[in-house]
Amino acid sequence: MNSPKILAPAGDKNSFLAAIAAGADAIYCGLKIFSARMEAENFSIEELARLTQLAKSKNILVYVAFNSIIKESEQDKVCQIIGKLCKFVDFDALIVQDLAMIPLAKKAGFKKEFHLSTLGNCTFPAGMNTAQKMGFCKIVLPREFTIDQIKETAQRVPGDLELEVFIHGALCYSISGRCYWSSWFGGKSSLRGRCVQPCRRMYEQKGQKKRHFSCMDFSTDVLAKVLKEIPQITTWKIEGRKKSPHYVYYTVKAYKLLRDKPKEKKQALSYLNYAMGRKFSHYNLLTQRVINPLDHASETGSGLFAGRVKNPASPFFITREALLVSDLLRIGFQDDKFHEIQKVTRAIPKKGKFFLSKKSKYKIKKGTPVYIIDRRGSELVAELKTLEKELARIDKLSIRPVDTNQKSISIKKVKKNKNKILEICLSRGRSKKIQKGMVPGVWISNQGYSVRPSSRNWLWLDPLLFPGEAKICAEYIVMAIKKGAKDFVLNAFWQLALFKQPKKLNIWAGPFCNITNSMSINLLKNHGFSGAIVSPELDQKTFMSLPKSSELPLGVVISGNWPLGISRIISDDLKPNQAFTSPMGETAWVSKHNDNYIVFPNWSLDLTSKKELLKKAGYSHFISIHESIPKGIKVKDRPGLWNWNLKLL
Repeated sequence: MNSPKILAPAGDKNSFLAAIAAGADAIYCGLKIFSARMEAENFSIEELARLTQLAKSKNILVYVAFNSIIKESEQDKVCQIIGKLCKFVDFDALIVQDLAMIPLAKKAGFKKEFHLSTLGNCTFPAGMNTAQKMGFCKIVLPREFTIDQIKETAQRVPGDLELEVFIHGALCYSISGRCYWSSWFGGKSSLRGRCVQPCRRMYEQKGQKKRHFSCMDFSTDVLAKVLKEIPQITTWKIEGRKKSPHYVYYTVKAYKLLRDKPKEKKQALSYLNYAMGRKFSHYNLLTQRVINPLDHASETGSGLFAGRVKNPASPFFITREALLVSDLLRIGFQDDKFHEIQKVTRAIPKKGKFFLSKKSKYKIKKGTPVYIIDRRGSELVAELKTLEKELARIDKLSIRPVDTNQKSISIKKVKKNKNKILEICLSRGRSKKIQKGMVPGVWISNQGYSVRPSSRNWLWLDPLLFPGEAKICAEYIVMAIKKGAKDFVLNAFWQLALFKQPKKLNIWAGPFCNITNSMSINLLKNHGFSGAIVSPELDQKTFMSLPKSSELPLGVVISGNWPLGISRIISDDLKPNQAFTSPMGETAWVSKHNDNYIVFPNWSLDLTSKKELLKKAGYSHFISIHESIPKGIKVKDRPGLWNWNLKLL
């Protein structure tokens, strides 16, 4: 019987030690930069070196999550950091999303495993073959997969390619790698670990205020036994690098029982209930009993719900759980002005009254939820103290700069022929009337792949293809090529696997490939791509620097309806194609296209005022995206420069 490794999250030293104490098989963690969870405390190389040494003494693997997109100006810095990691930290794998990380890490001397993050959006079996050829030995599957999709994927991947699945933790509304919400609202990119979680906020539609996009957590719990039967799944991943040591400790203990002693499932479930996560569901795992994580009457703040505030003048709550000394309480949601953290200084029994501090400058509202977000139970505290003593006996390393003379990335200016300027008008369904001089682009997925292919159209593949959809898409591509189609835009690198002879076609990487550096672009050239449309969330400096060192012609989304996010779900309380409003007054709507729900803001991306600058920089292809605007929604006239004038964080 297969015995998958249990992979625990660690966002700080105590969570790392909690994972060791609970008996995790592997731990994943990030540095203080270039991590997809930059809001976690994360680790310095000095700290990680000692912690990893402790983990190795217990036969525990350590994976470093370096799963941020890399800007052009950061390539040399990345190389130097990986060089230090390789020299001073005994870790086992890099978890990455940006393709540039493979050549950058190899230049820095990294010789171990590359794991493709779920942010890399490799979502169908044929694409995984391509990922393996690129150098990945493990793929992290989307949380949205059903058990049937997981099994289908496992049956069709190469025998030596390993799969990793999430078994527990928070759910994002959007598919990983397909969320631009936080970046669009203020430059904090989820693809760079800076997400401010706008999906967790309160939104209003026709007078009804709800957390329409805030999901319950996901948990396989007892269904983990089904995953254990699939030999290609070698790793069970627990989400939670921003969670407490208490959460890490009890989720790991729970899944160890579910894996090794399934008859003790009652004890395992009690651990999960005690771990202080949100209320959880099986989500899509059971094909015959799908549960929408947005259909919840419960609160969706992180932590264990403990009660609601009464009497704001002298606020208190009746606790649903016993409170222990040193428990940490969060009053309200993170987006509440009066949200704050309080420490429990004396024990309170279940159903006891706990009075809150009156020091807050904001008045706490009646009914505000209170959550226990951390707890240091006696068992965990004792184990942490023991491990702290062991850690103290490990000598601190003096981390010195590595010799990067041979490893430094020199950005060379690439001499290119001047490319013909091309303007593409992208729409859904049949091409609308387009301006003179523009060429039509169409989403081939529209209306179930019923769009007739034409040799004059640029055919755009969907930014999201799950196993069944990928098969339909591949069949469409074969038919389109027979009819003379030659211009294709792929919105995930792995979609190259759907083409039998890509080098005979004009294949471009699309804007959803999230391309932000020339290393990725030049890698695309080696695999048969003819050009690349860079990520539209870039800042001016990065936009302007890319053509100088890119070996392919480049394109840019110059205007149009760019989505906040793409999801597979919608709340029953939210009506598609109708406006909803954020707490800050921003308006958006949700449209459904095939199996995807796409959230659009009511103001457009608009870089047309920068077009001449972009031309001079070397861009040759300019894309305008046109989506149907639902009746009753007014598109706002406001600047759509996105991050142009910001420093993309």
